[in-house]
Amino acid sequence: MNRPQFTLYRGAAVADGTSPGLQKDMSVLVADNRILAIRPTPDEGILPPGVRIIDAGGSTIVPGMVDAHSHVTLPGGSHWIDRGFDPPEELLRVAEHNGDLLSRAGVRWARDVGSPAAADPRDGRKKALALQVRERWRADPSRPKIRVAGTWIAHSGVLQPGLDIEADDGPALLAAAKAQLEDGADLLKLYLDGPKKEEAPWSAEDVRAVVEHAHGRGAFVTAHSGFLAGARVGIDGGVDSLEHGFELDSDAVAAMARQKMFLVSTLAIFRSWASFSSTTTIPRFVSDEGKERIARRRERAIESVRLAHRAGVRIAAGTDFGGGSLRANHLAWEVESLVEAGLKPWEALASATVRGGELLDDPDAGRIFEGGPADFFLVHGDPLADPTALWRVWRVAWLTDPRMGP
Repeated sequence: MNRPQFTLYRGAAVADGTSPGLQKDMSVLVADNRILAIRPTPDEGILPPGVRIIDAGGSTIVPGMVDAHSHVTLPGGSHWIDRGFDPPEELLRVAEHNGDLLSRAGVRWARDVGSPAAADPRDGRKKALALQVRERWRADPSRPKIRVAGTWIAHSGVLQPGLDIEADDGPALLAAAKAQLEDGADLLKLYLDGPKKEEAPWSAEDVRAVVEHAHGRGAFVTAHSGFLAGARVGIDGGVDSLEHGFELDSDAVAAMARQKMFLVSTLAIFRSWASFSSTTTIPRFVSDEGKERIARRRERAIESVRLAHRAGVRIAAGTDFGGGSLRANHLAWEVESLVEAGLKPWEALASATVRGGELLDDPDAGRIFEGGPADFFLVHGDPLADPTALWRVWRVAWLTDPRMGP
């Protein structure tokens, strides 16, 4: 039997995602990828023989983050929609690159909310590619832990044909949902923007039938919500979370709070789009009309998050990388965006850690505690005072050479 490899991270601050202040001058003892002790450095006590000591002074230990809205098989960028039609082999290679980016940025969990479908080599059935990625990554402790929603379910005329599963009425919607669950999806993603933005594509009763079926199978249901009409149907239909929520009002957020529904924010995409005005020649980003439209949508989305936060809605942070313009290592950008929207820095960090874990219904995700997994990373600076510290990742516990310990 191999002896456990002990590692002590000494003299760090700890930001646990649940409180507004740092715990300073702390030491964290790890063995076999589990946290044995979290103690003030002066009270470390007797250490195991052969323990490896890492001087973590000046850094802050942060729980591994949760990107609650991601698309692991897609690269993002200004042509993100086109990339969904790349060959499956290329998209699987993209996923491996994204897995590396996520881990090195301190993202331990990712919630994939839509991937293109292709033939699964295990059984020949056409399935969401992220299901293959999930199985690959389960055997690799260096890769993020992911939950997969399968392929987007949308009304015809909304997404590009061939990218989604189209369902134009309630029975077709329920049939598509059942098929995704049979394929092994952990959750379902309903696209609640319709061909007309003032109309949802399905009724609340149609959505509720899907929710009841999914819950009976132990799965969750989330809904893309770019416009208020779809948000209202998702709320009335009892989905577990709304993605984006770019147009919410006071009635909508009050109902979300009563139903303990999550909002998964993706505000940083507007910052990303704004950056394309100087790096691309695409009219929707560089024209005066395009820039004004993006600015208006951004302000409306920020106000929606403010309303939700004030109403007590639980907010989990997402990037929409791949299925949107961001890249896989940009979750810190969303934390910054949440602070801009009125969350305190510790609340924004909570959205990227413990709130994400609650959304996943995983008691380990986004947390750091004695007896829990050593799923944490270290940054230079104080993310509770300066959210940009999350960009300055110094060390990722689960990526260190296993021959040397964490």
